[in-house]
Amino acid sequence: MSQAKAYAAQSATTPLAPFSFERRALREDDVKIDILYCGVCHSDIHVAESDWGPSNYPIVPGHEIVGKVTQVGNKVSKYKIGDVVGVGCMVDSCQHCSHCAADLEQYCDKGFVGTYGFNDLIDGTLTYGGYSDHIVVREKFVLAIPEALDISKAAPLLCAGITTYSPLRHHGVKAGDKVGVLGMGGLGHMGVKFAKALGAEVTIFTRSESKIAEAKKQGADHVIVSTDDAQMAAATMHFDYLLDTIPVQHDLNPYLNCLKVDGTHILVGLVEPMEPAVHSANLVLKRRVLTGSLIGGIAETQEVLDFCAQHNIECDAEMINIQDINQAYQRMKKGDVKYRFIIDMKSLKNDE
Repeated sequence: MSQAKAYAAQSATTPLAPFSFERRALREDDVKIDILYCGVCHSDIHVAESDWGPSNYPIVPGHEIVGKVTQVGNKVSKYKIGDVVGVGCMVDSCQHCSHCAADLEQYCDKGFVGTYGFNDLIDGTLTYGGYSDHIVVREKFVLAIPEALDISKAAPLLCAGITTYSPLRHHGVKAGDKVGVLGMGGLGHMGVKFAKALGAEVTIFTRSESKIAEAKKQGADHVIVSTDDAQMAAATMHFDYLLDTIPVQHDLNPYLNCLKVDGTHILVGLVEPMEPAVHSANLVLKRRVLTGSLIGGIAETQEVLDFCAQHNIECDAEMINIQDINQAYQRMKKGDVKYRFIIDMKSLKNDE
């Protein structure tokens, strides 16, 4: 076993603070990774504060991990010491069900094992995430970081990236399609970049006129201020797809009316009951589809990393030290980040 240093939440109401624990000894198919950078996802806050139900404490958040391989098990064949690799939202799954066999580990029949706050399938111990100096992960769930990517900016691709890339690919977004992106945060700005790279005409929906210039800077062809009834009315029956990245309750009905017949509204940000209710007529009368999407499988996560390297796509991010993580959480709650925080994990040494 190896001693690890990290930042952890001990309860839903305590701030993250230094924490030491033991990582497991390497199994034959494990990879040990020294963590260089870790992205900060809004779900880190939700889990640390038990927003989605009681969490298993202590919680060491972080599922957007980039680092270097320092040790491998004796049956590891894909990676060697010194390789730059990534770890995303999952570290294991049953590997036997039909979904795992189809490279859809995120939909594993028995439930995937999350990078933090879950129980290991073999020994039952709690998984700890990337706000730490190193991690031990099964080879199957380790990703290769392409050389063309800036490793200091690659971490958010492992969650924000795959979360927005996967539904666009699954639904076959292509050149000429009209795609609306709802929200312009960590997920939304990545959705714009991917939809543009796939050849779509992209429109950002925002509640504030003050964000129009920023939306255009992100590459949007058009901007609709969703609080402007005239602009929303003009968008009726216009879009093939809506990628909905808004993480809080919002009225879907006005957006559904913006879809064409057979148009698709994809939820990736909201994981709680819808309020107000969706009026079924907005679906039935135009054969519209309301669907959702959860991250992506390991093969598809590798695909998005390679896609980003090919198309020079990266997440807009602000680098922080781990000692600033609680302040970063408060800023994220206020929307005061463009558009992702990344922790420089060498800052952990400042606590020594």
